Amino acid sequence: MAETILKLDHITKTFGDTQVLSDINLEVQRGEFITLLGSSGCGKTTTLRIIAGLETPDGGTVMLGGKDVTNEEPNKRNVNTVFQSYALFPHMTVAQNVAYSLKLKKVDKATIQKEVASVLTLVQLEGYDDRMPSELSGGQRQRVAIARAIVNKPHVLLLDEPLGALDLQLRRQMQLELKHLQKKLDMTFIYITHDQEEALNMSTRIAVMRDGLFEQIGTAAEIYNRPKTAYVAKFVGSANIVNGVVKAQNGSALTVEVAGGEAEAFAFDEKYEGGQKICLAVRSEHVLIHHCENEPQGLCAVVTEKSFAGGMLRIVFKLEDGTTLVASRHGIDIDFSVGDKACVGWAAENAVPVEADE
Repeated sequence: MAETILKLDHITKTFGDTQVLSDINLEVQRGEFITLLGSSGCGKTTTLRIIAGLETPDGGTVMLGGKDVTNEEPNKRNVNTVFQSYALFPHMTVAQNVAYSLKLKKVDKATIQKEVASVLTLVQLEGYDDRMPSELSGGQRQRVAIARAIVNKPHVLLLDEPLGALDLQLRRQMQLELKHLQKKLDMTFIYITHDQEEALNMSTRIAVMRDGLFEQIGTAAEIYNRPKTAYVAKFVGSANIVNGVVKAQNGSALTVEVAGGEAEAFAFDEKYEGGQKICLAVRSEHVLIHHCENEPQGLCAVVTEKSFAGGMLRIVFKLEDGTTLVASRHGIDIDFSVGDKACVGWAAENAVPVEADE
């Protein structure tokens, strides 16, 4: 049976007149890699600071390892934090930076040397013991910051956008390294980012945050393939949102009137009435495109934009009711130009009903 290592129970936080966190709840199991994903100002950093003890919630409780630590000082919580800024001591060597917290705990010298050597091996910095931070690259400095955090063997490692200062190629490399390190240590990671790619690539589960609330919590597959709300569908993967009216339901098959035509959708376990308004999320890679004269099926549309970006072809269509629909393909050109008419659609299983944005 999984062990709950961290529990946030009805946490609220206000700064002045601004409600930053609104009654959030989260249970984290030992060994999970949880990512708090959201745009700037959504509350993810405040959540992390409350877990670390750097902020006190206005309401609710923080349980760590089965103990209520809501009002405990940061140094009395078995958590460590890795920041984007590294926060290394510039006058100390790599080994001294990593050993610092162990010295504060009065751990004996032989044990310190052993533990420091062990974690430097884990983060692939063997032989860097005597280097100064100024002699390291950004990726190496980040590894030192991680080594300094994990040498204490915390219950939970908190990572506050730690890769944000790195270039794209190094960031992707560090994503893989962090994921492998977390699995090897079997340590609980709570990671915050606004980068959906990071969240999808690394996480056991993702908590999508918006305006101080968890919009949806689930695995990467659940968040991507079965978003619950239009916001989640658009924020993670930039889905098309299409509004329509239910015409009929047959089991899980839905027929929906949209943009002057009909389309299919998949209802999962939900029941819909004829005439009921519905909001569908369709990923751009799932949009089907046909020449109207060859295959007059789907929804009538006009190509309004066509562009390549990083090997991805992006085509923008306008439906009859003015709805914009984006289709994407990896490295494949399609015989359509701006101004051309097309018939567009999707397979029923790729149209997911979601809660409309307020």
